Amino acid sequence: MKPQRTIIVVCALLSALVFTGCKKEYSKTTGWAYNYAKNGGFEVRPYQEQITGPGLVFIEGGRFDMGRVEEDVMKDWDNVPRTVTVSSFYMDETEVRNIDYLEYLYWLNRVFVPADFVSVYNNALPDTTVWRERLSYNEPYVEGYLRYPDFREFPVVGVSWTQAMNYCTWRTDRVNEQILIDAGLINMTNEPTAEGYFSTDAYLSYADYEQNSDKRLQYIATGEERNARMEDGILLPRYRLPTEAEWEYAALAEIGNTLDERVLDRRNYPWNGKVTRTDDKKYYGDFVANTRRGRGDYMGVAGHLNDAAEYTNNVYSYWPNDYGLYNMGGNVAEWVMDVYRQMSSEDVSELNPFRGNVYMTKKVDDEGAIEERDSVGNVPMVPVSDFKNDRRRNYRSADNRNYLDGDWASSLDPEQWKNKASNESTNAMYDKSNYPAGTYSLVSDNARVYKGGDWQHIQYYASPRTRRFLDQDESTAYIGFRCAMSRMGTSTKKK
Repeated sequence: MKPQRTIIVVCALLSALVFTGCKKEYSKTTGWAYNYAKNGGFEVRPYQEQITGPGLVFIEGGRFDMGRVEEDVMKDWDNVPRTVTVSSFYMDETEVRNIDYLEYLYWLNRVFVPADFVSVYNNALPDTTVWRERLSYNEPYVEGYLRYPDFREFPVVGVSWTQAMNYCTWRTDRVNEQILIDAGLINMTNEPTAEGYFSTDAYLSYADYEQNSDKRLQYIATGEERNARMEDGILLPRYRLPTEAEWEYAALAEIGNTLDERVLDRRNYPWNGKVTRTDDKKYYGDFVANTRRGRGDYMGVAGHLNDAAEYTNNVYSYWPNDYGLYNMGGNVAEWVMDVYRQMSSEDVSELNPFRGNVYMTKKVDDEGAIEERDSVGNVPMVPVSDFKNDRRRNYRSADNRNYLDGDWASSLDPEQWKNKASNESTNAMYDKSNYPAGTYSLVSDNARVYKGGDWQHIQYYASPRTRRFLDQDESTAYIGFRCAMSRMGTSTKKK
């Protein structure tokens, strides 16, 4: 089987072809020809559909009942069932592995450490001390889990939500860089610099991008060289963490239990039946996920170890679900994008529900030009000005993490807080300094949801419908992550 990247490269090359000799296409609006220099050269390049990026699986979207449909034994009542719809998207086949994260660390070390930005590398390092327990001997994992070759295919842990998001940004840039290199549109940089490495945002922002090759795209009307644009269909959208709704939908994979639009068997797990059941009678009684089976029982009895994993296991262990995704019900729990609120299920939208939007835009100078990259190569971003949003109907503030649950619109007594709020901050109610002593909780705009079962906890959490949360800068030995990508265009893939 050919590598997935080969398919991407071929499609990128096709999209970059010059239109000489092609049959003319005409606008249905004006009747003018596309890609014709004499009438201005409005360009419409050949395009089929979005290519599946490396490591991803296509998840066809649809309607499902999100939230707990069995007893909430923890009595949290933070996932009331509700029918929602999720757009089609892509998700990693497996959890991000140690070897994947080591490749990321290697790149950071290669680029930033020689430039005396060692903090960039250090900030990305997983916290290997998460394996320590005061009354358990786990030092071999502290020293070897991330780097010892036997653990290459195991899920990376000790990674915070913030670190996982940074990994997604890096992965987006490396995938798009390779696509452009294979298409001949930029040059390979053997020694990338901290301020000039390939960044998708920088490539799209600056016409004089320094990695550009001699073989660049050209404006049909003028013949001037230009960078590839999103309209060309060459670059892929961003890798990112999945939303909570996307993760739960993909994990349940009810596509395997549908007849037309009827869901024949609503699942509590990523498979049919109970925790110890499979469709193959030969394996009845075997666990189909890596979870703690009971008090003191992490992997079974010697000679028949059952899930055979006292800690984590190879990311391809056990049966995949009906979308072809591995370990959606165990091994490690996984970060999702959402900010945690107890009653998100009643507040968020019915279509692509999500809490956590902070709308950003590229920073421009007084003449309207995008400002230069900073010392570590980032294109400067700033929140969308609230002043520019004051006449909008769909949103008024750039930061919507606590909309209807912590902002002024949701306060029972807004007058109590008005004198303490600044004009710039719409999130002042979640600033602990604004609260009297003892009146705040761990739930804040930095509390992030993580989903799924894991090796350390009981089967209860193997249900994708359960919810847990942790501060975005904390990490544990039982939380990992996988990436997702939005699907552009149609909800179904072309044959």
